[in-house]
Amino acid sequence: MFRTKPGRRHRGAALALLAAATLVASLTGCSADTVTPGEAREQAPTDGKAGTGGRFGAAAPDAVDCAKAKCIALTFDAGPGEDTPKLLDILKEKQVHATFFLLGQKHVLRYPQVVKRISDEGHEVANHTWTHQILTGLDAAEVRDELSRTQDAIAKITGKKPTLMRPPQGRTDDTVSDVSRELGLSQVLWSITAKDYSTEDTALIRRRVLDQAHGDGIILLHDIYGGTVPAVPGIIDELKRRGYTFVTVPQLIAPGKPEPGTVYRPEKDD
Repeated sequence: MFRTKPGRRHRGAALALLAAATLVASLTGCSADTVTPGEAREQAPTDGKAGTGGRFGAAAPDAVDCAKAKCIALTFDAGPGEDTPKLLDILKEKQVHATFFLLGQKHVLRYPQVVKRISDEGHEVANHTWTHQILTGLDAAEVRDELSRTQDAIAKITGKKPTLMRPPQGRTDDTVSDVSRELGLSQVLWSITAKDYSTEDTALIRRRVLDQAHGDGIILLHDIYGGTVPAVPGIIDELKRRGYTFVTVPQLIAPGKPEPGTVYRPEKDD
């Protein structure tokens, strides 16, 4: 189980397990539907509209069509933390919206004002469980508790329950999918990771993300580690230079809408 301390340099023993986690392994034994962003867009009703832009004023686009634009989604797990306000300042300055998969017990409860700011500034607020337990090791009631407690805590702050969740280590199975469907939650995995839980080398984090970047990609970072937030400006600037448009996860699949229980996982370019 993953338990972070308030300090940004905490390293719990369970974090080491993340290094061995892969997307393929995470879905072993799971018969749930797995959909790429492109497939979600193609399967959407033809009269749907592209996802809306953010709330940073006239400079932010009202809509993004990721079937035409070179889109990429920036996501952050396991926060908020003490560095999240600085991250929000960066995102506001860069006119970028992100998706935040928030951890309940020691993060949402500890930083309610930051959760509200994330929501108020137009970012997507999502669920990363209550205590970061590996959901595939739990029964249905325990999975439901991990997800529903975070749903309720976020809704109490923002007035809205999330529609997206990310299972810890990306590990999901039929039970997790069934409970997610019941709670109205889609599952979102990733295709780009800096493994920032294992290093505070900002240059390395930046390079890893840039080396893996691809269209329709979903970037996984953690705003609770010391080297990550300082890497974000360089990541944004370089990917914009390469022609990428930053979007939230719902924007990435629009005009499709996230389907509860479904696993969304990008495919890397060849």
